Amino acid sequence: MRFSDNGYYIERYVKCDNCGVLIYGAGLPANVTGAEQLFCSQWCIEWASARHRGIEQPRIPLPRTGLHQTE
Repeated sequence: MRFSDNGYYIERYVKCDNCGVLIYGAGLPANVTGAEQLFCSQWCIEWASARHRGIEQPRIPLPRTGLHQTE
């Protein structure tokens, strides 16, 4: 989501090219399919890349972040 310079209105909605989640910051640009795309996370980049390589149901482990992680 891109806010106007003064922050009073939304200039345009920016969504992840993989999952469609609104991106509030800069996002993660990547070239997965031969064209520049914008993603919300490294997981979405890996998933889109696997799909582009022909894997029908990619099994990409979800990131382990948060309060419940024990290491």
